[in-house]
Amino acid sequence: MFRRPGPVGPDQIRTCQSHWQQDGVRVGTGQAPVPALLCRDEQVFGFLKNLLGGRTQPQGGLPPPGVHGVDELARRLGMSATELRGVAVAYHAFEIPKRSGGRRRILAPSAPLKALQRRVLHRLLRRLRAHPSATGFERRHSIATNALPHTGQAVVVRLDLKEFFQSTSAARVEAYFRTIGWDAQAARLLTELCTYEGSLPQGAPTSPRLSNLVNHRLDARLAALAEARGMAYSRYADDITFSGGDDAGTGAVSRPRVAGRINELIYATKRIAKEEGYTLHIAKKLRIARRHDRQMVTGLVVNVKPNLPREVRRRLRAIEHRLRTGRQATLTPQQLAGWRSLQKMITAQAANADQ
Repeated sequence: MFRRPGPVGPDQIRTCQSHWQQDGVRVGTGQAPVPALLCRDEQVFGFLKNLLGGRTQPQGGLPPPGVHGVDELARRLGMSATELRGVAVAYHAFEIPKRSGGRRRILAPSAPLKALQRRVLHRLLRRLRAHPSATGFERRHSIATNALPHTGQAVVVRLDLKEFFQSTSAARVEAYFRTIGWDAQAARLLTELCTYEGSLPQGAPTSPRLSNLVNHRLDARLAALAEARGMAYSRYADDITFSGGDDAGTGAVSRPRVAGRINELIYATKRIAKEEGYTLHIAKKLRIARRHDRQMVTGLVVNVKPNLPREVRRRLRAIEHRLRTGRQATLTPQQLAGWRSLQKMITAQAANADQ
């Protein structure tokens, strides 16, 4: 068995289907050891990389960087290179209240820029592959499919990334565009069109999809972290969820040992997030729920099956009754129909998962 000595850096974790093993690595003075993950396939990758003088195929079988230029970019977007370079980068900033309190800054692109960003989204980004654990903003995924892997588990651990879009830097976006085959000029132009003030603008059509594509390595590392512990992992935008059975922390295992395992998981997640450019919201957003608690994932209860919370279902029934009897209600018939469609989708996707 090969073993890489020393701490594992962000470039040393790669997706591996088998043979994951653990190695103790300290994340700082006074902190408990946190497992870092290695796989045998990585040793083969490193050997081939050295053999070929550092030239390897980028992740996912993508073409090497620097293949396509601005002219090819303009052609794919259905416009000339002059038109492409002539689109001004302009945003309108405003704030909206957060459900948890405080204000959220939204950057709305100008109409011409928004139209171009939608072209970039549909013609360049849509067919690119994000990590399977990234469920937010992805086709055929929803809050229900994000919650499904965590149904009926002994423990559910929820974490949150601070300032998710603002922390996804323009430098990482440009590096991603280079990785998938655009040369320096094309990658820089795409980055200028899709970022603002050095990060992904929350409000641009391209930001949600890019946030998943850029974070493929983050998801791969956290999925490997979960797999090594026999747990499930998913990420919906800035919401990170781990869950597992008795081996993850209940059953015959003592409570001190359970707490130690969960702490190791949290420390490892914190370290990986930091290496990928993010900070965990430990103080306010950390939630650990066991079987006897109400386990919530992206707004759904997952103790038995994904479903809306009981108080929400009761409120919807009461509103439906008031509307049916001609009385005033806090929701319009159209709003109630939207809630019913959401509930129907959750039920259908949960049933499909059981088949």
